[in-house]
Formats: sequence, C-alpha cells, structure tokens
Amino acid sequence: MEFHNRSPKSILAYAIGAALYMPATRLEVAEEIKNGKHAGLTTVILDLEDAIGDQQVGQAEESLAQQLLQLLTYVRTGMMSEQQLPLLFVRVRSVEQLERLLNSLGETLALLTGFVLPKFSSDHGRAYFALIAEYNQAMHTRAGDANHRPVLYGLPILESSKIIYRETRWKELLSIKEILDEYQEYVLNVRIGATDFSSLYGLRRSPDITIYEIAVIRDCIADIMNLFGRVDSGYVISGPVWEYFSHRERIFKPQLRVSPFENAFGKPGRHLRMDFISDAVDGLIREVMMDKENGIIGKTIIHPSHIKPVQAMYVVTHEEYMDALEIVERNDGSLGVFKSTYANKMNEIKPHLNWAHRIINRSKVYGVLHEQQQFVSLLPNHENTSAANSGAFQR
Repeated sequence: MEFHNRSPKSILAYAIGAALYMPATRLEVAEEIKNGKHAGLTTVILDLEDAIGDQQVGQAEESLAQQLLQLLTYVRTGMMSEQQLPLLFVRVRSVEQLERLLNSLGETLALLTGFVLPKFSSDHGRAYFALIAEYNQAMHTRAGDANHRPVLYGLPILESSKIIYRETRWKELLSIKEILDEYQEYVLNVRIGATDFSSLYGLRRSPDITIYEIAVIRDCIADIMNLFGRVDSGYVISGPVWEYFSHRERIFKPQLRVSPFENAFGKPGRHLRMDFISDAVDGLIREVMMDKENGIIGKTIIHPSHIKPVQAMYVVTHEEYMDALEIVERNDGSLGVFKSTYANKMNEIKPHLNWAHRIINRSKVYGVLHEQQQFVSLLPNHENTSAANSGAFQR
C-alpha cells in the first residue's frame, strides 16, 4: 500500500524499514531525493549528531534548513510530488537543539515525520517528548492545521551506559518506559543503538558475525525486547545499524547459500551472490533475519547498497501470509488448531494470533511474495552488482 508522513502511526511504524543515515552537512540531499538517485529509498535520517564533527554543528543546522527548504520548493513548484518524498527524520544532539529547530525550521517541519533522539535516557527523555507534544498540540489547534499538518513523532534510541550496564539496566528501562507510555501517541518506534553500546566495551563486530553473537549486546537486546516487545506494550522496535559496505578478507564461510540464487536466476545467480558477499551484505541479510526472528522490524543503514536487501527481507513469504490469514479468519471459537495450507505444520489459533496480526501488518507495507519466489528475486538491481548492470538479471 502507499504511505506518506500523514499515514496512520500503525502503518508508519512498520514502514520506516531501511533508514538511510546522511550527514546533515550533505549539500546534495534534496537533489538526490528529487532525482530518485537511490532506488527503493523510503526513509532518510539527516544526522546532526555523530555523523558530523563537534565544530560543524552550526554549518550542519544551516545545511539542514537549506535542504528542507529546497525540497519544499520542489514540491510547491510541481518539480516533484509530496508522495515522492521519503519519510524524513532529523537526528538531534540535545533537547536544546530540538527546541531550536522546532522554532527555526518553520513550514519545512511539515515535510518531516519526526526527530530521532539519541542516547535517550530517563534524565532528559521527558523533556524531549514534552517539546514534541507541545509542538503537535499547538499545530493541531490552529485553524486549518488539523488536516494539513502531519503528526511529528519522536524516535528514542536506547544506547546509553545506564541501559547496557547490568546493574542499572532494568531500573533505567522501566523509567524510560514510563516516559514513553506517557507520550505513546508521539512515539513512532523504539530504536536500539548497538554502536554506542559496543564502544563502552571497546568492541566492534566484524562483518562475519551478527550483533546477536556479541554476548553483552545480545543480553541487553533481550531485556529491551522483553519490556518493549510485549504485544500489549504497543511498540515497534528497530534494529541496530549495519556499518559495513565493502570487501575485506573473510575468516568465516560466506553466509548466503547458492541454491536460492540459482533457483531464482539460474547460473547467473552465482554472480549476484558473489557481489553480495564481496560487499559484506551477506552478513547484513543474516542479521536482518535474526532481527525478524526476535520481533524487530526496521534497520539503520549507512550505505544505499543496503536499501534493497533490507527491504526485500521484510517482504512476507506466501507461506507466512497464508498461515496468518487463516489464523485470523478462523478465530471464531469453532476450533483450536488446524493443518497449514502448506501441510507442513499445525497452526494453533490462540498462541499464534498475535504473530498473525504482525505478519498481516507487515504485508500491508512490504507485500507478499509469490508462492514460487524467494526474497532474492527482489535483489537483481543491487547498486554494485556488475552482472545486473550488464542485463543478466532482467526479467
């Protein structure tokens, strides 16, 4: 289905998907968006925090304002439609910076879906959301703005020392949840920032392994999911950034099997597989698969080559969709369990009902694969794929 920054929160929380970080100092953002430079781009986060130097803050804020104003001009002059805009977010450095931007960006704020709030903690979290709530309430009480202005959301990143350190973790998470519950209508999703977590231990995962194989990070993610991932909590949780995009010497065996690529494209599929392995994308694909298995939807990315692999992994398989659809449709009390359409499992209605609703929500945004297709069928236009560029994968 189509979506934009005025779509319901329940759709937007799933639609963020592969969120591409760009430094706010980048001067080509508006032009690249207008020209559709990055195929499949649905979410951009303009970064005013770690992606810029401490001495670049003023320059970055000025550049941000210019790029948003340029996008607004493109929309108003008909050079692009508002529907062509990706979901736009700004990652801020502090409560003070957020307040400054809310007061200075003016009409261009209507282009944004929200603000990403780094190192979110109980110390300043309520101040962030108080500003966001105040802005939304002011905009939606003005004459004519109720139907014109989209809701401006906050996206807290859980990445502070109080969360990763075991002795303070649970108290801090409960305090943060209390804040988010208070402002839940403005919380679009909860993001996990594993890079900052890792830095506190002097760690950095290699492209050969997933974040779930770093024990201290895995344990922390488990506690975050335990609290915020409960169905009755109402939160969608987004996974940690994948930061690799180029070849380096491998230690472990590549993590993509040959057969799915050959089944989809024949022998030329081997070339596509090797391009993904060379670009360290096989590790990304495996980590997204682990994210999904743990109930996480959405991934922070730092390179355009990651867009299609991440988005492709969120597409619902035909088997998943048929199971979910039947579980929901048969939830009338007439039976408790039935054999799946694929005749390879038993579907218990009550235990699997929450899972089924999540699958259907995901299918609304990412679609459903044909029963004879796998996610690799969506990958042939990968930016750095030499075989694809030569036409070998046109279908």
